[in-house]
Amino acid sequence: MADDAGLDLYWVPLGAGTRIVPACGRMYEAVVARRDRRTPKPLFHAALVARLPGAAPVTVEVAPEAGGPPGHRASAVAGGAVGSRLLGRSRLFRYEVRRWPGGVIPDLGHAVGGAHTLTRDGARTAIVLDALPRVPTPVWGRDELRTGDMWNSNSVVSWALASAGLADEVPPPPQGGRAPGWDAGLAAAARDRRQSSAAE
Repeated sequence: MADDAGLDLYWVPLGAGTRIVPACGRMYEAVVARRDRRTPKPLFHAALVARLPGAAPVTVEVAPEAGGPPGHRASAVAGGAVGSRLLGRSRLFRYEVRRWPGGVIPDLGHAVGGAHTLTRDGARTAIVLDALPRVPTPVWGRDELRTGDMWNSNSVVSWALASAGLADEVPPPPQGGRAPGWDAGLAAAARDRRQSSAAE
């Protein structure tokens, strides 16, 4: 049934359920806010859960390659280095993009505002999932693509949504917050579209 399909986005506070990551995030945001001469904002990362008729929900997650939950490697469709390509020779410094049927995003319960349904169209939901193996995989935390924003998990989500024409359906992060890396994904998707048009 069509009602079984849909794509939900969740805004999760950075490092929810942990201690170290939120502290590092606050330090990072304080530095960036000072550089930009503005007040620091709460930081969020986006999580996606896709639903297709007759199938288990599919979670879209970007997480460290090493030490993941059982079965995570089978769900990985892309991956890259963290920090630098040299460090990325070790699994300890690599990230993976998971497209995981029946997978669980550990911090989803901390999402602010609950699920935001971006579409109930199964075809558009499938486009997002099918695009993930083609997502760019530059070094995490760097701006290798020269977009003006660093690449991270938010970049992967925004790139996938933009590839399916769904980026405009995304509500802004709650609490006046921001999602570092989001603009990098949008810029990369726009660049991909220009290159595809030029090649035709």
